Amino acid sequence: MSKYRTETDTLGPVEIPANALWGPQTERSRHNFQAGPLMLMPVIRALLQLKKAAARANVAVDVLPAPKGQLITRAVDALLALPDEKLQKDFPLHVYQTGSGTQTNMNVNEVISHQAAKLNPDLPILPNDDVNHSQSSNDTFPTVMNITAAIAVNQLLHAVNQLCSVLYSKAVTYARVVKIGRTHLQDATPLTFGQEISGWVAMMEHDQIALKQLQPNLFYLAIGGTAVGTGLNADPNFGKIVAGRLSDVYQLPLSAKTNKFAALAAHSEISVVHGAIKTLAADLLKIANDIRFLASGPRAGYGELRIPANEPGSSIMPGKVNPTQAEALTMAAVRVMGNDTTITVAASQGNFELNVYKPVIISTFLESADLLTKTVTSFTEKLAAGLTIHAPHMRALVDHSLMLVTALAPHIGYEKSAAIAQLAEQENLDLKAAAVKSGDVTAAQFDKWVDPLKMTKA
Repeated sequence: MSKYRTETDTLGPVEIPANALWGPQTERSRHNFQAGPLMLMPVIRALLQLKKAAARANVAVDVLPAPKGQLITRAVDALLALPDEKLQKDFPLHVYQTGSGTQTNMNVNEVISHQAAKLNPDLPILPNDDVNHSQSSNDTFPTVMNITAAIAVNQLLHAVNQLCSVLYSKAVTYARVVKIGRTHLQDATPLTFGQEISGWVAMMEHDQIALKQLQPNLFYLAIGGTAVGTGLNADPNFGKIVAGRLSDVYQLPLSAKTNKFAALAAHSEISVVHGAIKTLAADLLKIANDIRFLASGPRAGYGELRIPANEPGSSIMPGKVNPTQAEALTMAAVRVMGNDTTITVAASQGNFELNVYKPVIISTFLESADLLTKTVTSFTEKLAAGLTIHAPHMRALVDHSLMLVTALAPHIGYEKSAAIAQLAEQENLDLKAAAVKSGDVTAAQFDKWVDPLKMTKA
């Protein structure tokens, strides 16, 4: 039995592996484009859902016979039932292909066609005329870009919310635990560790609000625009019907009521939402850095925090514990920042009626969302949940701090208070001893005026 079969497209005959579900356009593409990762499974699955919704819409507007629509639906359902590893084998195309995603769109059309033939060989389903009816790659691919991006945002929001919950509980636990503050990398007035954590939580809550406010921009779909936005060869109600069916599938308020010319030529909505993800990445970078620096040591660093030991930290230094979860999260964050530049430039390249950077835009967006979702989840479970304080050291740093002198300023003035701090530093005295030695403050006054917890206003 031959290892290959021959099929024909508009350019002529093509030899295809005998057991492959794809057709000639996929076969040509997999040889013509071999750079980068394979097209992501969320995009493939969303395209399959779109083809199913399109078949039903085409039947509803009476441009596709019901038996064909039903067979396409059955074929799609059979494919969607497969786990990713089995489904992937019939979607061999790479991200770096034609900028409209045409090869991937046709890959999906061809696979559905051949799957339909396995289910009912007596009812031919053609990739272009039937599966792709009323559609163009130019409106199907941006449709699934928005859908997959919106789903990815939901997953990321869930992960960040979990981290916020864990850190909020830590803020409550340490609400009255005083620690030294730091500004300009120098000692500052005290605050509670709960207050410091509350700042981290608030940053992420603001980021979540921004993402939730921007996410609805992704709900408007290009479907129904066909090749250039005019809707040529699609029924006027086609896009509306498809969007309604996809809304039911994904439980999202999707709509085809948008300017199709913009939907094909620009991806501003993805760019602006990714900008919010980049902002979240920047905040996560700050939070992870704060935690790993405060946990540095255990003997020669800040040493205020204790983090879980998840694995040996060194191949040469026994007993070393490294902040590996923080490192993974910060690496993901800087990758997202780089990805934002890629998306910004790619989204700007909408020449005339079509942006032809679509595959790299969506693959980059999904990479960012996936990286943060997974690293935040891991950071939450393997670091934040087990985060504790080194209370004696934290207390000692507060007691030894010169910046407690700030509490004296309202009573004796800024200049005398500064002189006390300088005396303590020069003669290596604790602040109380320097204050008493100055003659401007008695021991009783010092104890009354300098209360680190009261200074935090906690």
